[in-house]
Amino acid sequence: MKRALFSMFIFLSGAAPGVAESASSGSGTGLIEGVCATCHAVDADPNAKSPDPKAPRFVDVAKMPSTTELSIKVFLRSSHKNMPDFILGADEIDKATAHILGLRKK
Repeated sequence: MKRALFSMFIFLSGAAPGVAESASSGSGTGLIEGVCATCHAVDADPNAKSPDPKAPRFVDVAKMPSTTELSIKVFLRSSHKNMPDFILGADEIDKATAHILGLRKK
C-alpha cells in the first residue's frame, strides 16, 4: 500500500518546477487536470484507467486505509530517490490533498 501511495505522486514529483504553479487554479482543477492527469486517473470513475499503467488511480489511493491528509501532505513535501525534485506550494498541496480525499465519498 505504501508503494501505491509513493507511485501516485511520481508525476507530481517529476514535473519541472513551476509547472504546477502555472497549471493551478482556484479550485485546484488546473493542477489536477494539467499535471496529475497526464499519468493518473484523477476522478472517481470506477472504470477509468491511468494513462501510465504504473500510476495508481487517485480513487484507489484515496480509499487506502493508510491514506490520510497528513500522509499525502508529507509525501508531497518530501523528496524521493526515484523522482526529480518538484516543488508545490502549500496551497497546491492543500488542493491536491483535498481532491484525493474527496474521492473517498464517491
